[in-house]
Amino acid sequence: VQLQACGGGLVQAGGSLRLSCAASGRTFSRYGMGWFRQAAGKEREFVAGISWSGGRTNYADSVKGRFTISRDNAKNTVYLQMNSLKAEDTAVYYCAATQWGYSGTPREYDYWGQGTQVTVSS
Repeated sequence: VQLQACGGGLVQAGGSLRLSCAASGRTFSRYGMGWFRQAAGKEREFVAGISWSGGRTNYADSVKGRFTISRDNAKNTVYLQMNSLKAEDTAVYYCAATQWGYSGTPREYDYWGQGTQVTVSS
């Protein structure tokens, strides 16, 4: 599976962005998908995960109620809708695919996209 993330950019605090991650290959629907982020000087952290069917989701406490993960298996795409953005959301955002449900653990993800920068100005 090859993943291509896009949709990042510069936004003011309180604003919204929608990230997309397009996957190649016909097996996209077999994988759980996740979004992670890495701020400068910090470790990569889990943001949100979604099961292969889209029926189950998981979020980091820091984004609950503000971010929404979804997927469209017909389009081989997973999304991250980010609302009420804060300066602390600034990071490079990565999408990833896992065979293990919708794990929050980076090492359980098999494939990673290249990342898209999100910058939130305060």
